[in-house]
Amino acid sequence: MKVMVIGGGGREHAILKSLKQSPEIDTLYALPGNAGIEASGDAVCVPVGAKDIPGAVAFARENGIGFAVVAPDDPLVLGMVDALEEAGIPCFGPRANAAIIEGSKVFSKSLMKKYGIPTASYEVFRSPESALEYAETCPLPIVVKADGLALGKGVLICETREAAREAIHSIMEEKVFGTSGNAIVMEEFLTGPEVSVLAFTDGVCIKPMVSSMDHKRALDGDRGLNTGGMGTIAPNPYYTAEIAAICRKTIFEPTIRAMQAEGRPFQGCLYFGLMLTPDGPKVIEYNCRFGDPETQVVLPLLKSDLFSVMKAVRFGTLAETDVSFSADCSCCVICASEGYPKHYETGFPLILPSTEAPDAVYVSGAKRSPDGTLITGGGRVVGAVSVRPTLQEAVDAAYRVADAVSFQNKFCRGDIGKRALSCLNSI
Repeated sequence: MKVMVIGGGGREHAILKSLKQSPEIDTLYALPGNAGIEASGDAVCVPVGAKDIPGAVAFARENGIGFAVVAPDDPLVLGMVDALEEAGIPCFGPRANAAIIEGSKVFSKSLMKKYGIPTASYEVFRSPESALEYAETCPLPIVVKADGLALGKGVLICETREAAREAIHSIMEEKVFGTSGNAIVMEEFLTGPEVSVLAFTDGVCIKPMVSSMDHKRALDGDRGLNTGGMGTIAPNPYYTAEIAAICRKTIFEPTIRAMQAEGRPFQGCLYFGLMLTPDGPKVIEYNCRFGDPETQVVLPLLKSDLFSVMKAVRFGTLAETDVSFSADCSCCVICASEGYPKHYETGFPLILPSTEAPDAVYVSGAKRSPDGTLITGGGRVVGAVSVRPTLQEAVDAAYRVADAVSFQNKFCRGDIGKRALSCLNSI
């Protein structure tokens, strides 16, 4: 069967590498993919943009695509799955009316409030004037979130009233995230360990994957600006079996039932961003797709055939399908361009190490120069990944892989996994 994956980053590279192991798949296409994915030989890259819905439909029809995986948030929210399904192409991923769970924070917060799913208390504002008025009296710190999609950067933690005013001004008036800032959510600042849990769901059955811990801040010690993610580890040691059972009962299953009740059944990968607060687990955010870079540490631990699981999600047979994971640990260290997530330079020659399982490099930001040289083409360039029996071994090995990635302005956090290792050492 011919299968196409929509998207072109490290997450998509990890999905492609996992799908490549399926005996049912003859040819894998990435739309658009990137030069690093193409150089790896993991997929045929096609110059069709991830948000080009007519282009993706036309390519699928003309090339006999039997199944599609829509990975990024933008095309999901825009209705890529709806269009492909209407063209007769079965898809892994939610339709637009379910992808709104990520596409609008106002929607997701309202859903949680209506169905009693634990989350931070919040207020919604649709004008800067009312938001600024609230900023003068709200408890601090306060979390300010753009309503719509913002490449994982639309969340600002404000310690002072001046910072809150600046966040409101930049999101709602300067429109740094475009129309995503037409409304904002200002919510209670929660404390506790953060956990990411990705889950397969066919709209009725839900099967959570291995938990993970993301490192969002740009600098060591969780300092600096929020990024799309500077590294991850799995499993997350804070996420015990007891907490997992609580999350299933109070968050995961109620969310699936809530989406059903709203006439928006969710089929695909539902991402739960959780905070383990003193009052119990609470939802920080939902994503309507595989997380990035969480996917880079979760999928290498999947023992089941990913394509079989994706088909079960699409055709409603997930309850009868095996979804099992290795007991090993994994670590991903992001090699980024110095200056990310603000100003950074690209176009530097990129040298990737040759790797074999249990190590891997997942390329997120690479392109070809006019002379055919592989060069950097983004803020996050490569995810260096390793799987080992223990977390310490996985972290050490991932940093060895990261050290072997070469480009001029490479920057990595030096403490990926440190907090998780401290947790393990305290048990």
